Amino acid sequence: MDDGKEESDEAQGLRLVRAFLSLPPDKRAEVIAFAENLARAHDRPEEGREASPT
Repeated sequence: MDDGKEESDEAQGLRLVRAFLSLPPDKRAEVIAFAENLARAHDRPEEGREASPT
């Protein structure tokens, strides 16, 4: 196992959470809206293509 990589990922995640929490409320709202838009765009089929039946 690569414990150094796992610890590094965990440390990076904690730094991101700390940075997010240090933002003022209006900036936090912008970050949340941006992430929600990315999630929605990822869930949608590509523009101009119909979803193929499963």
